[in-house]
Amino acid sequence: MSDLSHFSFNSQTAKRWPLPQLIDAAARLGLGGVGLWREPVQRTGIDEVASLVRSTGLEVTSLCRGGFFPASEETARRARIDDNRRAIEEAARLGARTLALVCGGLPPGSRDLAGARHMVADAIAELAPHAGDHGVTLAVEPMHPMYCSDRSVITSLRQARLLAEHFPACQVGVLVDAYHVWWDPELFDELSLLGPRIAGFQVCDWVTPLPEGVLTGRGMIGHGCIDLRALQHAVYDAGYRGLTEVEIFNAQLWDRPGEEVLTAVCRQYRAHVV
Repeated sequence: MSDLSHFSFNSQTAKRWPLPQLIDAAARLGLGGVGLWREPVQRTGIDEVASLVRSTGLEVTSLCRGGFFPASEETARRARIDDNRRAIEEAARLGARTLALVCGGLPPGSRDLAGARHMVADAIAELAPHAGDHGVTLAVEPMHPMYCSDRSVITSLRQARLLAEHFPACQVGVLVDAYHVWWDPELFDELSLLGPRIAGFQVCDWVTPLPEGVLTGRGMIGHGCIDLRALQHAVYDAGYRGLTEVEIFNAQLWDRPGEEVLTAVCRQYRAHVV
């Protein structure tokens, strides 16, 4: 897999690059796919983006994001479920394999962690049949525990797997993001247990010391301490057959021209992942 046909570029890695230019460049370089975010897709126009990816032959490996289910009020919870229904339908229109779920943290002022996790499970149970009807897999993304309070109360692969196992694999799977799971002492055992429930695989790197803005401080592939090559091998050995998607939130990368970022990412992918 030394070529780029098994590689996907998430648009958030070069977030200021207009999607038509990004999609064209990814196709010219021979990438297999792109990962997309709802907001820039909506700015460009979902029909235009769908037409562009179809015309280039690129796969849409993920649409981000759904989730953020916990809320203090029932009306807010219903609104979030309704928005996730729309996200599922958008993913289907784009031909996306998965809708990435950033499940959500504690509601403001709450300390009820168990209650927030129940809200996540209940929302996924309601949405899973709708996803299946549209040919979209809900990809639960466990996030590093430091994000538990505000972004995701699902913090480990084991948690995500046990949640997903309540549903058919075609409806609910797990998104394996190297940044969030590399530290887990049960990582490789959990990947084996997940098998075909691995609905997506994302890479970037963990740099030390962490930048002041943790959310936008993910490292370029090969600049940190994650053994990405070993992790990719384990993911594919577990039975995953999709593409490897790079997703890097990094303010310094966002200041660089998009094509320059894409070229650098491809170089680092070849050197440190395959």
